[in-house]
Amino acid sequence: MENKIGFGQVGKKIGLSVFAQIISLAVSFVLNLIVPKIIDEHQYAYWQTYVLYISYVGILSFGLLDGIVLRYSQYNYEELDRPRLRSQFQLLLGFTSLMAFAGICIAFCFEQITRDILILLSCGIITRHVFAYTSYTFQITNRIHKYAFLVVSQKLFYGVGVGVLLLLGAREFYWFCIFDLLGDLFGTVLGAFYNRGLYFGKTLKLRDVLTETRLNISSGAMLLVANWSSMLLVGSAKMMVQWHFDDLVFGKVSFAFSLSNLFLSFVTAISVVLFPTLKRMEPEQLPRLYRTIRDVISPFLFFIMLLYFPGSWILERWLPAYEPSLVYLGILLPIVVYSSKVSLLTNNYLKAYRKERMMLIVNLISILVALLLFSVCVFLFENLTALLICVVLVIMLRSVASEVIVMRLIGDRFVLDFITEGIMTVAFIVSASVFDLFWGFCIYAAALAAYLVYNRKTIRRFFTAIRTKLKRLKGHQT
Repeated sequence: MENKIGFGQVGKKIGLSVFAQIISLAVSFVLNLIVPKIIDEHQYAYWQTYVLYISYVGILSFGLLDGIVLRYSQYNYEELDRPRLRSQFQLLLGFTSLMAFAGICIAFCFEQITRDILILLSCGIITRHVFAYTSYTFQITNRIHKYAFLVVSQKLFYGVGVGVLLLLGAREFYWFCIFDLLGDLFGTVLGAFYNRGLYFGKTLKLRDVLTETRLNISSGAMLLVANWSSMLLVGSAKMMVQWHFDDLVFGKVSFAFSLSNLFLSFVTAISVVLFPTLKRMEPEQLPRLYRTIRDVISPFLFFIMLLYFPGSWILERWLPAYEPSLVYLGILLPIVVYSSKVSLLTNNYLKAYRKERMMLIVNLISILVALLLFSVCVFLFENLTALLICVVLVIMLRSVASEVIVMRLIGDRFVLDFITEGIMTVAFIVSASVFDLFWGFCIYAAALAAYLVYNRKTIRRFFTAIRTKLKRLKGHQT
């Protein structure tokens, strides 16, 4: 049955996941900084169009995979009902195959570039869902070391494949998309070696399969909508740029979003570990863990954002054609702070307390506000700067709304934190977009120093706890 765990085990599992994410970061570095240097801007824009829409094919599971995560996260691998899970996998594989076939047929109604992208996306409907099922089975059973190995292997396959393509002179976008799909398949085959019995074999009777599917979809539907509406906050802005502006503008905006995603990589790694961990922790430990993580995450991310200024100086010389992207990035980067808190803390806590309905309400309201603001910025004023500011504003408001709900659950208050983080956000955007890099660096560094002094007690408390923990570990070893 359930295994209750403590803070030490959390740290070990987070370390493994962060290691895996270091490899992902290296691959992302190649994809986001090397590929745009070599291929032309139009091919890069086509590739980014594929990247944008492939991230949304997972919605076609209609909550089935999310339901599995919610219903099975407290079980160990040996305790899983294999026939039950096999039935869900086979149903998912059959349904996504039908969707892919339909998508390929529809693709032939369009011109070549659109047709190629649609065919690749149709294939991705299968590969993304199969790989998601594989990775989820490691996450829900808390086998984080194997999950880390899976991520490392898949990313290395993709990264090495892209490197080989570049060396061989491939410059067409579809080659990079094909290796993205092959990376999913490679990860799935590798994961299946450790997930024996979860794919094919004896399943439930049809009536039981349908009952299990209904339970998973009903459990996961709200979480699916909450998660995907959250993604749509950023995705809808990119889609509107892709629909209304030319390919080159879309490519440069996408490049800015891609760079901001690099900063989110480590937070994503920790978030993967945290939810199944929370499900196994004693309820009275949850409020203290929330405060512990929150005390460090915002100061750390605001400090990391200081790297924007020297990083932009380097990128201006490395990719001069994408210099406008760095201006966009200077506006967008604060979303890292607020998206990180939602991904790492509020969403995981709301799921742990089974408040998926509240997640859904917050995200739906956020996306409605976002669509209204984004539409006005793009279609009425055609102002990219206003659009990007609205992206930051909506994500910030969603983060605050989510934290207010969690505050009530854990009996804590963060109102002063909201105010100081808002001030730091404005300080960064003004420093990055109004002043040149040198003066922007100086102004933001001064604001950051004041922020760190203001939070010196919580930062000192965190590092004191770390030192105490290290001394205990050293004492146990001796």
